[in-house]
Amino acid sequence: MIRAWTAPVAAVGRSVQDFAAGFGRFGTFSVGVVRSVGDVATWGGLLIQQMARLGVDSLPIALFIAAFTGIVLALQASYTFTGAVPLYFVGVLVGKTMILELGPVLTGLALAGRVGANIAAEIGTMRVTEQIDALETLAYDPFAYLVVPRVLAGVLMFPIVVAFADALGVVAGWITAINLLDMSTQEFVRGLRIFFDTFDVQFSLIKAASFGLAVTSIGSFFGFATMGGAAAVGRATTQAVVVSAMMILVLDAFWAVTLL
Repeated sequence: MIRAWTAPVAAVGRSVQDFAAGFGRFGTFSVGVVRSVGDVATWGGLLIQQMARLGVDSLPIALFIAAFTGIVLALQASYTFTGAVPLYFVGVLVGKTMILELGPVLTGLALAGRVGANIAAEIGTMRVTEQIDALETLAYDPFAYLVVPRVLAGVLMFPIVVAFADALGVVAGWITAINLLDMSTQEFVRGLRIFFDTFDVQFSLIKAASFGLAVTSIGSFFGFATMGGAAAVGRATTQAVVVSAMMILVLDAFWAVTLL
């Protein structure tokens, strides 16, 4: 009887303990990465390659999502505003929503799946096949060789990808408005300019940079922490994507509270 009452408490205690231990391991991992930033000779030649892989190769999926998000925003705005407010407010909704929220967040979530999973699987496979141990044997710093170029590439390229996504989302909303909603370009642009603030773009790019840092560092951490065989790599990849997605939503709320 006593065991039945104490089992849930024990389970909660173990979960808290595991979380604290994981948080500590991530802190130690982060310190190692920061210390390795000074080893430019190791990561400098790999940065451009990682920028292309993480940024340029991610543009198609980001632009695809942004285009259809802009289309849906324009159509839903028209449906919501019909008979209530002037139709040019479609431009307001598309511009504000795309730049401030949906552009960076949806792009970040998509790249958490693409980039975070790729990093975790790649580094995790290197861990279980002892390639990371081989790097250490050859006097290479594994943090500088594997983690730093990916993290820097994420911080640099996520804002660029999000900027393209924001722009295409607005353009897709404009094309939808003038072709399906019986609006003119002047009406859409009028609504777009009413509440536009250059800080909106800065806010979007700040969020994107933080998402890039979170996705790449979390993916690298779970890759480094992989222990076992192929099944462990799969678990690490899944954990990296889930935690990255959760962290993106937490950062989204954090920046809204802090900057808005």
